[in-house]
Amino acid sequence: MRTSIVVISLPDATDRRALFTARAAGTSLPWRWFDARRELGPELEHDPDEAIVAKGRPMYPGELGCYASHYAAWTTFLDDDADQLLVLEDDTIVDWGFLAKLVATDLNAAGIAYLRLYAKWPCPFRTVVRNAIERQRSVIEFFGRPYGTQGYVLTRAGAHRLVLHCRRVRRPIDDELDRAWDHGIRTLCVYPFPVIEESTASNIGADRWAPYSMPARLRLRRYRARLTDRVLKVRRAVRRLADRGGSRLHALVVA
Repeated sequence: MRTSIVVISLPDATDRRALFTARAAGTSLPWRWFDARRELGPELEHDPDEAIVAKGRPMYPGELGCYASHYAAWTTFLDDDADQLLVLEDDTIVDWGFLAKLVATDLNAAGIAYLRLYAKWPCPFRTVVRNAIERQRSVIEFFGRPYGTQGYVLTRAGAHRLVLHCRRVRRPIDDELDRAWDHGIRTLCVYPFPVIEESTASNIGADRWAPYSMPARLRLRRYRARLTDRVLKVRRAVRRLADRGGSRLHALVVA
């Protein structure tokens, strides 16, 4: 098993980089900086109207840069020969001891394509397997939108699927990653979280929280999109609850 570990950070984020480096001083894991993007590249497609229909508002420059940064990390990983990709953001506080165990674990063999290490928002979930990777940790499955891209692991299969699915930029990257009912990848997460977000100002900006008035020409499209989403989300949740789906994940259980 070889896991590539990248920390997404703007090249000029000197203070954040210094603090993250200081906190990581005790780990022997070979992490490296991945320079964040500030805008979308030619490999990504973005229609502002499509984003308004999908999200209910436009996407802002900071969100587009964040999206492009994570997407670029995935494509760079797929050009490498590593088996897994661990992505962290530079405003995180990390349990490096647990991550050392995690990166040595074959997630693909356990049927995991994407494993979150943090969540920003409480939403419905179920416990899939207990004592996973180490005692008193569990793998849970979210059925809503937990939000956040502070830390996660992708296998090659997961990265391949997300690269194809996320090529069209319709909503913020964490929102897109949460849409298991759309891309088909389960929203699994380690709990208690081995990564937490530091309380600091976001690089994305606060414009996204401002009120937005939906253009009349897009209101019907937005209504239809939301209705379709709800149906797909409920249908998948019912199927997931009926299928316990933890048999392969039991390979993660410690003795």
